[in-house]
Amino acid sequence: MIFAPWTPVGVVELEVRRRLARARLADERGDRGASVIEWVIITGILVAIAVAVGLTIYNRITQEANSITIPDAPGGGGGGGGGTGGE
Repeated sequence: MIFAPWTPVGVVELEVRRRLARARLADERGDRGASVIEWVIITGILVAIAVAVGLTIYNRITQEANSITIPDAPGGGGGGGGGTGGE
């Protein structure tokens, strides 16, 4: 089935056809290894960026959490039993 190229489905179809043709051509020329190396490098860069963003968020949240002061409970809050203990 062929879709009109100006529709979203048509654009996707054209892109898939282009990538398939490029992959077939790479197989014929033996360039497939170069493509894999490019994908590995791109993936490594994206992982490094994700780790950097994650560490930044973690550090900021930890810093904010540590800066929160919780006041003591009124009356000392010692938790000592003022009850009779069942006696």
